Amino acid sequence: MKKFDGLDQAMIERFAPRPGRRPLLPELSEKAQVALMCRMLFREGWNEHIAGHITFRLDNGNILTNPWELAWDELTASDIVTLDSSGQVIDSDWNVTPAIGLHLQLHALRPDIHVVIHNHAHWSGIWANLQRVPPVYDQTGAHCGVKLPLYNEYQGTFEDEATSLSAAEALGDSKWALLANHGSLVVGKDLRQAHLRAITLEWRSKRAYEVELAGGAVPLSDEEVEKVSITDANGFPFCWEAMARRELRADPSIVD
Repeated sequence: MKKFDGLDQAMIERFAPRPGRRPLLPELSEKAQVALMCRMLFREGWNEHIAGHITFRLDNGNILTNPWELAWDELTASDIVTLDSSGQVIDSDWNVTPAIGLHLQLHALRPDIHVVIHNHAHWSGIWANLQRVPPVYDQTGAHCGVKLPLYNEYQGTFEDEATSLSAAEALGDSKWALLANHGSLVVGKDLRQAHLRAITLEWRSKRAYEVELAGGAVPLSDEEVEKVSITDANGFPFCWEAMARRELRADPSIVD
């Protein structure tokens, strides 16, 4: 059985919250969870002014997303916009980014994913501009596996439907990608998994940049990375909740 720091998969599953224990988070609406995700990732470096968009497909087929006008660090639950599956706004006076087409196409092409995240993140954005894939140098950068596609056919921003469709198709069944000279893209089955992938991509990129500045080193082997990446299936135990609590302590109004 694969192991991570002495913990096998059965032990990781034991760490899931159980009835009778103190709740790790208060009960949160789906819109509050999306707003928290925006705040959490902003702190991680996914923070290029008002750029970036997160979509979260609900069980009924509707999609929650952040409004175009607001930066990720100022969003609250009441700001989150509900779209139908074609991208039409259902319940908000806010606008939605013209680049939402990439997300809609990914949701249509990939029924397995419910979360799509795109922004011009700091450290992974450096590697996107270099048109290189960052090696994995440490355990934390290995949480989500080795394969990281580089989509290198930059044709402008994603307002154009043909451009966004080609990018969506190029992603294939991957969990994330670097968009050359543009930014980063992460998908996931739920917010917890997508969060781990987004923060792992940024950590992996940061560490690789720092190691190369220091003169370079030997990356982890693909085999070792795969041993660590058992966390990717469900997200690192308790990490999403801990980062959400950090944001709630800083600004309890996020859930309003």
